[in-house]
Amino acid sequence: MDSEPSTPPHLLGRSQLNAATPAEGQEDPHTPGPSVSAPSSPRVFSPVTDDMIDELNPQEAVFQELLEKAKAGDAKAQSEVGKHYLKLAEEEDEEVNSCAAVDWLIASGKQGRRDAVKLLRRCLADRRGITNENESEVKNLSSETDLERAVRKAALVMYWKLNPKKKKQVSVSELLENVGQVNAEDGKNEPGPIPKAAQKQRRILERLVSSESKSYIALDDFVEITKKYAKGIVPSNLIMHDDEDDEFAGKSPEELPLQQKIMKYPLHVIMELKEYLIEAASKAGMHWLSTIIPTHHINALIFFFIISNLTIDFFAFFIPLVIFYLSFISMVICTLKVFQDSKAWENFRTLTDLLLRFEPNLDIEQAEVNFGWNHMEPYLYFLLSVFFVIFSFPITDRHWIPCSELATISIFFTITSYLSLSTSAEPYTRRALITEVAAGALFLLDLLPISLPYVKILSKTFFTVPVGHFIVFHISVPCLLFLYLFYLFFQMARLRNFKGFYCYLVPYLVCFMWCELSVVILRESTTIGLIRASVGYFLFLFALPILIVGIVVMCIVQFIKWFISLELTKIVVTVLLCTIPLLLRWWSKANYSLVNMVKSLTKSSIVKLILVWITAIVMFSWVYVYRSEGMKVYNSTLTWHQYGFLCGPRAWKETNMARTQILCSHLEGHRVTWAGRFKYVRLTEIDNSAESAVNMLPLLIGNWMRCLYGEAYPTCEPQNVTMEEEELCRLKFLSKHSCHMKRFDRYKFEITVGMPLNGINGSKMIEEDDITKDIVLRASNEFKQVLLNLRQGSIIEFSTILEGRLGSKWPVFELKAISCLNCMAKLTPASRHVKIEQDWRRDAHSALKFAFDFFFSPFLSAV
Repeated sequence: MDSEPSTPPHLLGRSQLNAATPAEGQEDPHTPGPSVSAPSSPRVFSPVTDDMIDELNPQEAVFQELLEKAKAGDAKAQSEVGKHYLKLAEEEDEEVNSCAAVDWLIASGKQGRRDAVKLLRRCLADRRGITNENESEVKNLSSETDLERAVRKAALVMYWKLNPKKKKQVSVSELLENVGQVNAEDGKNEPGPIPKAAQKQRRILERLVSSESKSYIALDDFVEITKKYAKGIVPSNLIMHDDEDDEFAGKSPEELPLQQKIMKYPLHVIMELKEYLIEAASKAGMHWLSTIIPTHHINALIFFFIISNLTIDFFAFFIPLVIFYLSFISMVICTLKVFQDSKAWENFRTLTDLLLRFEPNLDIEQAEVNFGWNHMEPYLYFLLSVFFVIFSFPITDRHWIPCSELATISIFFTITSYLSLSTSAEPYTRRALITEVAAGALFLLDLLPISLPYVKILSKTFFTVPVGHFIVFHISVPCLLFLYLFYLFFQMARLRNFKGFYCYLVPYLVCFMWCELSVVILRESTTIGLIRASVGYFLFLFALPILIVGIVVMCIVQFIKWFISLELTKIVVTVLLCTIPLLLRWWSKANYSLVNMVKSLTKSSIVKLILVWITAIVMFSWVYVYRSEGMKVYNSTLTWHQYGFLCGPRAWKETNMARTQILCSHLEGHRVTWAGRFKYVRLTEIDNSAESAVNMLPLLIGNWMRCLYGEAYPTCEPQNVTMEEEELCRLKFLSKHSCHMKRFDRYKFEITVGMPLNGINGSKMIEEDDITKDIVLRASNEFKQVLLNLRQGSIIEFSTILEGRLGSKWPVFELKAISCLNCMAKLTPASRHVKIEQDWRRDAHSALKFAFDFFFSPFLSAV
């Protein structure tokens, strides 16, 4: 194992092989390096003794001395020997001498010689001495930057300090033992306490060496580890504590013997045993159970029951809320990842300081740029999460957002993210934060409960200038502050020849976004909520032992109330019904492993998963909105009489109905609002998936579930009976159940509307009796309340979109909005698509306006 640094292999040309004697052609296997030939072909350079030196001419003696230095590991000598062989290759044995030259140049280039690397690039371009064995090494050395070459030279010095015996390979445990030699001067440790910087460098070196899973580390391995770290590729365990025993360092639990596995990883052994028992039980007992219980049918039934009870209003409320919370959680996770990277930055600077001791020409700025560029991922995910938060917050129901708590969290992350920033751009970041906080404070002055006219004038807008049709430019003190803030952003970005954009500006954007978000959420917070969020929770922790009795009593009271009202029973039954078939389905899989599922979740990126789901939800919602909007739909001035003239009975008589339908198809997509006389409404469909699911259960369970989720029939006592109860009492004795589930009914209606004439008789409109001009409107369950209160002859105003069988008898359109014009009682106007379309447009506009104001307020605002 003990030998000098590795040198190129032994290479002999054809002419050398012909001239060499068997004794000369053999080398001592313990002699490092090749036996290298001189320019003259018949001569072979073998180990030289003092007597032989006298017989050589001066030129050969100099070369022989240079060769010995090259074999000893002198980088400059290796480079000179490589140049010699390149010249020799131009005279004879080009292939063999070129290969020898490349091997010597590789050895020199591995020690950081720039001239050797230049010659290797030339050889690679000319394909001189390039073989399948050395091509990858030549390419790697040729593509190295000056920074990587400097890191290589420093790593070489460190490796020989860690390996004082000059072994070709050294064990990890031995490297760890020699870590203290790196900081020692002249190989001697100074007495006294070790400085903190040296202790930190020692810890980094120990973790760097332990990052490889190999038992032995060679020179090339150590150099590659250090080069990767200088590029910003940090080993996963570099920021973890190295508390493993040296004997089992780098070994996974599966590689250890059973006794050591039980002693060192008892939890892992228990989980493996549990997994084995679960799999055995699944294979033996769950297979027949899955054949008995129709899990597929139950899953499908529950799925369709849930889907059938989801409405558009529920999605409009639920989806923005889910997107906001998931995005906010993603922001928090990304910020914590940034904090983790700041610890990696400290370790990186510690290692670069150590490398700088051995290689003063190391470009620290370039190393930091590389490190910062390779750690941009959490910042990009953070900005994407901010994008979703900004667009979902204005359309989310504020009652379901704890604004005070979220504002406190935002302020906390503003402070902590600023403290984690690099000190290199501290003058700019400090001024930027002070400017941003000052502008935000002025922006919140109008929320103060007291009147401070001389102070509030600072936040007052002096005048506005419209910029186009949608943007307004404001002149105010906060506007000037933000202009100065953007100037500071530019100054941060232009540092290090605009490499400061991703070294300083992007990391500061984390602090900027949290600060801006805290200002926005503070406007929605209350004073009591902020006190509760900032102080109350801490006081609650101290008062928890005293309040625990009251909490227990309150929980017992609430439990009794919920149990009496059956709400808790409903929740429990619903959860059991939803989880049991899913659990049966999961456990019925023979290869199912709970441990593997947990492992996969821990290995996957939660942030990526959240962002993928958010993107999928947004895309799904966008497709639905785009479809419901109808790009070809527009408000039309077409009247009912014009439509009847062009597409009604008169047009049928002039030509025929088919030709009329073809002509009227040009009116497809017109949104019209007409007035007509309500004739009658009929029910076309009743959908109750909940009752269908209950009817599939056994009678005893079905009746209990029907009363649990439904309503009982009234007692039908003569006194205090409402009209609805009286109607149900007529059917109570004919029903086969004591409870009903009509609350889950979903209805579909068809309304027949007659067209009125233009003439007016007094205050009444004259209706034409031609029923062929009537139209039929399809209405969903949203219009139930209005339609049940209409009476025959009522004048209604309705909105619809012309589509389908235009020009035919009794065309059927979908009802979009309806209102009664002559009803005695004011009916609640119901709408479906028109109102929702307007909501979508308003929500999209408010989201875009909020996002624009978030980034450019207060000097620019959207209209």
